[in-house]
Amino acid sequence: MDPFAALAQVTGGDIEPATGGVLAYLGTFLVTTLFYGITLHIAARYVLEYVSIKRAFTVAPVLAAVLLLLQQWGPLIVVPFTVTLAYALILVVYDLSYKLAALVALIYYTVAVIVGFTIFNIWFLLGTAPG
Repeated sequence: MDPFAALAQVTGGDIEPATGGVLAYLGTFLVTTLFYGITLHIAARYVLEYVSIKRAFTVAPVLAAVLLLLQQWGPLIVVPFTVTLAYALILVVYDLSYKLAALVALIYYTVAVIVGFTIFNIWFLLGTAPG
């Protein structure tokens, strides 16, 4: 028996990446980088007060690229991997202590979930509007 068969069923192993050309992947990468950069900068400003936005946009493209590469594995694999990667990148790029980097990463994912949920709900609401 394949030990990963049960994991594939739980994580949506039958999820296939979106089809599209190079332009579709480039657009997704750019929008994701923008989203991650802005939400990380908001979190870093909240915790650290004065930080350069360049640091957030140093971390964001790496997270966006990893997300695109791992998209077929499902959220049970991708989320823990990207949380760990974001923590490590925040630790190095912002040159913080372990605890402070963990706090920035926690706030970052909180902001990202809130903003992402809000954008999704607005998109869904506009999609159900009459006319």
